[in-house]
Amino acid sequence: MSPSPSDGRNQKRARFHRGNSALTSPTKVPNAPNPTPPSNLPPPGRPAALVPAPIRPAMELLASLLAEERWLFPAFFVMYAAIYCVGQLVVFRRWAPRQRLDGASCLISLFHGTPAALAAAGVILALPPEYRSFAAPNARLQDHVLDYSVAYFTMDLLHYLAFLPGDVLFIAHHLATLFVFLTCRYIVRHGAYALLVLLVLAEVTSLLQNVWTLAGIWRDQSPAAARVYRVLSPPFYVLYTLVRGVAGPLFLLKMAVFYLSGQAIDVIPWWVRISWIVVVGTAIAVSNLWIWNLWKELFSERNQAVEKAKKDT
Repeated sequence: MSPSPSDGRNQKRARFHRGNSALTSPTKVPNAPNPTPPSNLPPPGRPAALVPAPIRPAMELLASLLAEERWLFPAFFVMYAAIYCVGQLVVFRRWAPRQRLDGASCLISLFHGTPAALAAAGVILALPPEYRSFAAPNARLQDHVLDYSVAYFTMDLLHYLAFLPGDVLFIAHHLATLFVFLTCRYIVRHGAYALLVLLVLAEVTSLLQNVWTLAGIWRDQSPAAARVYRVLSPPFYVLYTLVRGVAGPLFLLKMAVFYLSGQAIDVIPWWVRISWIVVVGTAIAVSNLWIWNLWKELFSERNQAVEKAKKDT
């Protein structure tokens, strides 16, 4: 992101907020090699004692990727393509055509959102302080996480272009997101720290949102799905509001102040800095409008239920 038209609109809006051996050598990646990444990550199987438990699996994975020099985008893209095909042909094969499309898109989002958030958080914790700057050069691990997300948004964009070309809002969202990630990863090769923090904020609600979305698709056909949707809605709305309505704008403000001050002028061109601020600011504004409308619908439905209960008594 059959149900009623209003449910379809809800799920359509929801999808906006959730994108082998054929690995090429590093020489095929544009521009110069990455800066030599630091070597202070904990070795696999021995996470640092101070690392929060939920982050430790991601840290172990990052430690195993520390020495990986190959370009991982092709492998990530093949993985998402395989997951998408499994969703279309196996997991959701009995669903109606439109529901099957939504389900397959949610499935690859499930495999992207939480892993990407954990990996981004792990990289932020693992790298030394000099890499936690809006103008710092990208480290190899940061590029791996960016490639993981670029592969997801590319796959989901192809899904919309092939099957749902009328969903202009989603297509525009994915194109804008890819623009930000690709300019950071392949053109300026600086500023990944800012994007990884934004990635954590954007995807921390992903698991809850995708379950909520799938339950919403089937709430008219399944009482169990309706209960899940009803139970998940308030906590999901609260978490989403805190992340997109509070944490996101505060971090964007900090990011904008830094980039507009000219401190990154030598490594990130002005047009890149301005475009990042505009894209991220627009995404946050649309997200807050979306969750505001969901809050209004929730309170409206509950008020209607209260009025109906009063009439019945």
